[in-house]
Parts: sequence; C-alpha cells; structure tokens
Amino acid sequence: MREKQKNKNDLPKHWYNVAADFKNIYVPSLNPITKNNLIISDITNIFPDTLAKQEFDTDNVMINIPDELLELYRIWRPTPLFRAKNLENYLKTKCKIFYKYEGVSPIGSHKANSAIAQAYYAKKSGFNHLVGETGAGQWGSAISMAASFNNMMCSIFMVKNSYESKAARRILMQTFGSTVISSPSDITKCGSDIKKQNEGFHGSLGLAIAEAVEYASNHPNVAYSLGSALNFVCLHQTIIGNELMNQLKAINITPNYIICCVGGGSSFAGISFPFLREKLEGKNNINFIAAESNAVPTITRGKYTYDHGDSAKLTPLMKMYTLGHDFAAPAIHAGGLRYHGLSPLISKMCAEGYVEGRAYSQLDVYNAATIFTKCEGFLPAPEAAHGIKSAIDVAVEHQNEQFNIIFCLTGHGFFDLGGYEAYNLEKMEDSVTPSEIIV
Repeated sequence: MREKQKNKNDLPKHWYNVAADFKNIYVPSLNPITKNNLIISDITNIFPDTLAKQEFDTDNVMINIPDELLELYRIWRPTPLFRAKNLENYLKTKCKIFYKYEGVSPIGSHKANSAIAQAYYAKKSGFNHLVGETGAGQWGSAISMAASFNNMMCSIFMVKNSYESKAARRILMQTFGSTVISSPSDITKCGSDIKKQNEGFHGSLGLAIAEAVEYASNHPNVAYSLGSALNFVCLHQTIIGNELMNQLKAINITPNYIICCVGGGSSFAGISFPFLREKLEGKNNINFIAAESNAVPTITRGKYTYDHGDSAKLTPLMKMYTLGHDFAAPAIHAGGLRYHGLSPLISKMCAEGYVEGRAYSQLDVYNAATIFTKCEGFLPAPEAAHGIKSAIDVAVEHQNEQFNIIFCLTGHGFFDLGGYEAYNLEKMEDSVTPSEIIV
C-alpha cells in the first residue's frame, strides 16, 4: 500500500535562501572580462532585476513567494510523498523508502518550479520574449509553458542529439507556442562557428547555453531563462524541500538519507537545502547523496575551480565542480545530466564534505528504473532513475537497519520510451567514464 501525503494547506509561502543563512556557502562569481567579483549590473541586460537581486542575496533567509505564483503552483503543488513499500519488499530491506514525486507537474518534472517564477519576473520587468536552452527537453518544456501562461514569446535552443531523439518534447514545446532550434544552429555566431569546425557535432548543453545567452544579449526585450545551477534557480526549487519537511513531520519520519540525481543541481538543491540547514546547525546527521552519470562525473571526477558555465565563455566564471567548459558529454539517454558544471552552492557543500557524489552507469540506472516501475508503477525519467539507483544501493547497504531513505523522483519518463525500448531489447550501450577530463 502507498502512503500518500498531499494537503493544500501545506503549500509553502516562501523559498529558502541558504546563501543568506550560511554566508560562507556563498562564493562570488567573476566577471568573465574583468575577473572582478560579479555585480548585479553585470547581468541585468539578460535577467530581470528581481532575479538578479535574488542571485546575489545574502541577507534574506526566507523570500516570500508572490501570491500570483502561489496560485500557479497550486495547479500541481503540493506534490505527493509516497512510500515505496513494494520496492522495500523486493529488496528485502528493513529500511523505509519514500519518494517525493515531482512528475505530477503539467510538464512532468520539477523544472516548472523555477520556470513560472522566471517568466513572472521577466514579464513584470517589461520583457516580452524568453530564450533558453534545453538538454533532454524538460527545461524547454517548462519555460515554454511558463511563457504561455504570461503571453510571452519563447525561443528554445535544444541540444541537437535530443532535438533529433526526443521529438515528443520538441512537439510539446512547439504546442505551447515556442520556437525550437537545434543547437548548434546558424542563427548565433558561437553556433555557426562550431558547425564550421565540426559538422557532425551532436551538441552540448554548454553550447546551447552559449547560444541562448548570445541571442538574449543581442536582442532587446529578450530575457534569458536558465534551468539550473544559478543561485536563484536553486532558490525557487526549495519549495520541494520545504513541502517535504511538512509532509515528513505529519507522519513523524526523520530522514537518514536524502538522495537526488544531479546535473546542474537545481532538483538536488530543491530537496536538500532546507534539510542541509538543520545539518549545518547541528540538528540532524542526514546523509546527502548526489547521484550523477558516470559519463558526466562532475563531482566524482571533476575539479573544484572557477570555470565558465558555457562553451563560448560568455557566462560568468563560477567556482564549481566542473569537467571543463569544452567538455562535450556523450549521447546518453539522461540528457538532463549532461552539463559540465554544478551549482556553486552545491559545489561548496560537496567541497565541505556535506554531500557525497556517486556516479552510475546507464545500464545500471535503467535496471534500477525497471525494478522501480515494476514495483511502484511509475515510469521515471532516466535522470530521476539515478536517484532510484542510489536509493536502492543504500537500502541494500543498510538492509538490516531501520533507516529512512528519501529520494526525489524528479520527473516521469513518458517522453523517454525510446530509451526504455532500447534497454528492453538489449540494444542499449552502457555509458563509460571519460578517460580524460578537460578543465
């Protein structure tokens, strides 16, 4: 039987800002030209003022969510918390496994949490057009929906491999009214330069970001919308963790482990930051695991250093775990995890030893996803399945201990059936860890 907790009164009214609560977690980014500390005016040409202020905010621990956004959140929030009893029985573990399911949002993932906030603030600041990038298509779908809610134009640079292999996501974005462009493209300088150098290049998230930033910088009234890594994106996602705290208190559960997949880091930040607060205050001893792809081993193989967030070096220098801005990940099915860097806030948490990174291969992840689907019924996105794999491993490692394991099921896999077909037919190639890391 599933235990489900969903109460409209549990909808949080604020986001949690860890950078204000623990100022040593905040590490300034650098202007890519001057190498001086980044300031608000450096980014207000492509971001609304409110988002720019949130990016640098080290004063306000709790930031109120505007009433207009709360009304939109109520379309799908609070998201449910389920107990995976069938999975527990399958694993023969004494651990209790719970999952916070973000796949109930209209576009099927957690990405909607920040998208509607970014579109709202852009519209309030006078922008009439949003531009963004997307890997697997989840962020592109989210910002397309958010733009449609605000009657704004939207352009999405979609990594070429995903553009060709994930047609359903592209069609969804177009149905919302967005223009979807395969990256690398001919409409930006950085895109056309790459195409000339390498005609067969299947794209990268770093390049798609560069194209979107260049496009926003060269067009007035166009706001850039980023789906992960930046402080304000992580901030918006903390509605997940704040909700989870309420739900766990209602059933008197204290977590021993909190687990989430990690690419740029927004979903991990969302579920973990409110609980990390208590750990930093010495109120709990929760173990936090960030589950990544072994093909993009940012935490487990990357360097903690200053690097650009895009391949064209248009974005600020951020101190983060990185594989290098020139790193082009292989064409794995978990396209949302193919980013070379990681949120500076999460990176600092990892560097301080509060977060453990674990890397998993594609076949192991799909095996875990299939087990989960057979036990619990929900088909996970391949990105989310990295968290499932980690939760299964932990439950087996502590098989005879009564631990409480919580993971974030960040999205459904209904747009990822091609990957499941390849796995079911035993035609899927396993992912491998790069032999060399470019930094």
